[in-house]
Amino acid sequence: MTEKFQGYLRADGRKGIRNTIVVAYLVECAHFVATKIAAKFDESDVQVIGFPGCFPNEYAAQMMERLCTHPNVGAVLFVSLGCESFDKVRASTAVSESGRPVDTLIIQRSGGTTKTVEAGRAWVRKTLDEIAKVERAPMGVEDLVIGTICGGSDGTSGISGNPAAGKAFDLLIGEGAACIFEETGEMISCEDIMAERAITPELGEELRAAVQKAERYYDTLGFGSFAAGNAAGGLSTIEEKSLGAYVKSGDNKISGLIKPGDVPPTGGLYLMDVVPDGEVRFGFPNISDNAEIVEMIASGAHVTLFVTGRGSVVGSAISPVIKICANPDTYRALTDDMDVNAGDIIEGKRSIAEVGQEIRDLVVNVAKGAETKSEALGHREFILTYKTFEPIGPSCLPAV
Repeated sequence: MTEKFQGYLRADGRKGIRNTIVVAYLVECAHFVATKIAAKFDESDVQVIGFPGCFPNEYAAQMMERLCTHPNVGAVLFVSLGCESFDKVRASTAVSESGRPVDTLIIQRSGGTTKTVEAGRAWVRKTLDEIAKVERAPMGVEDLVIGTICGGSDGTSGISGNPAAGKAFDLLIGEGAACIFEETGEMISCEDIMAERAITPELGEELRAAVQKAERYYDTLGFGSFAAGNAAGGLSTIEEKSLGAYVKSGDNKISGLIKPGDVPPTGGLYLMDVVPDGEVRFGFPNISDNAEIVEMIASGAHVTLFVTGRGSVVGSAISPVIKICANPDTYRALTDDMDVNAGDIIEGKRSIAEVGQEIRDLVVNVAKGAETKSEALGHREFILTYKTFEPIGPSCLPAV
């Protein structure tokens, strides 16, 4: 039996490790007003998310619903300009039906910037008192969903940080957690290896197809998931980068293939397919690391493990980010932003297993309420763009 801690019990039975009020803008024109509302509450857990586009997109609508009903979210204030295409009624209904307090402010009807900001702050102030009374319930590792990404990768990422994250995944899955790894565009050349780890042959074929789709997508774009910074950091090819990214999945069997917004139904290891379906329509699949973090949060991730070699300072709205630094020199330069020094592996001070255990223990401590470095610094980055996906097929979750 794993150790227990107190979570926030939601009406759907899921449990959160934070109790955030989300102020969500529904078009870029409302971004400033949403930010001004939240800025008044720097000492409280009030965070800004949003969708910048003026035109409708089913992916964005579903993502916003999943994010605003995430177990770490206690209440939602939508901020609309008034003439955008985002379906504010649908979004508000989804949050209301989840049992959370929700309201929508429409700037064009509220009298402009100043009056909308005043009304928004009054609602947040009242709602902070309301959600402070949310029921707490015992929670364990088996209730957690954990994601992992790597960004700012260099030649050390695949030999220290990513293997340590994979070892942490093995430990967490052993205790019943659901763990998500992603970026099929960085799994090119690993599809056959992954297919052999699938719990059914049919799932193995789905894994192969997802990576092959990513390869076609990037080929059409004429640009792969390999940045100049990766080359400067010592990586030579997408295959080399892929092998390094792959090892953060650990050694467990792969239980399923999901797409952004699909919540893992049970504990186990899941690959997230982040490359859009159909023809190339909206450009690069994920324009920054934070876009990938947001997609895992939409699939229920309570915490994200972020492995970096060159260094990254970002965090995220809604769910904490744990920074795992693969490069010892980068760790020494960016100590204030890094949670785990996996560079100890490079320097022979600790083993992969020891750093993996540290990461596992830190996940539990963060779930108990400890702040990550990015949280303490106030990093709450967020980005949501246009995409399109078809639903996953029956072979993708064979355990259900």
